[in-house]
Amino acid sequence: MSLWRTTPNIERLNAIQKNTIGEVLDIRFEAFDDDSLTASMVVDHRTHQPYGLLHGGASVVLAESVGSMASYLCIDASKFYCVGLEINANHLRGLRSGRVTAVAKPIHIGRTTHVWDIRLTSDEGKASCVSRLTMAVVPLGENPPAR
Repeated sequence: MSLWRTTPNIERLNAIQKNTIGEVLDIRFEAFDDDSLTASMVVDHRTHQPYGLLHGGASVVLAESVGSMASYLCIDASKFYCVGLEINANHLRGLRSGRVTAVAKPIHIGRTTHVWDIRLTSDEGKASCVSRLTMAVVPLGENPPAR
């Protein structure tokens, strides 16, 4: 049984990235299955820290982007919206180039919170970061998001 309330449309998810940090960092949604959403991000001068390695903050941006979108796909968007409540990340391996891929899987999908396990890997499939994201599910009308 699928996790998604709204079936992910990869083309639409990528179009939503226009004029956001996702576009600047070349974040691309790539795939989904019944219980995960996958996105990737470029590893180049846009995402490097001064030593030429993938910046930990850029890894967190990718993790929050894929986890936030996954939460959105689990809710009734006519009644709710999702916002990040807490994120943490353990940086395991430095990357210098290529793309880093993030897979978000749910730990908890509740009425008011969602918790996601997000694993980032290199092009070679080696773990680079492990993240946990907690999302708040907020009723529309309580500071609704700008559109």
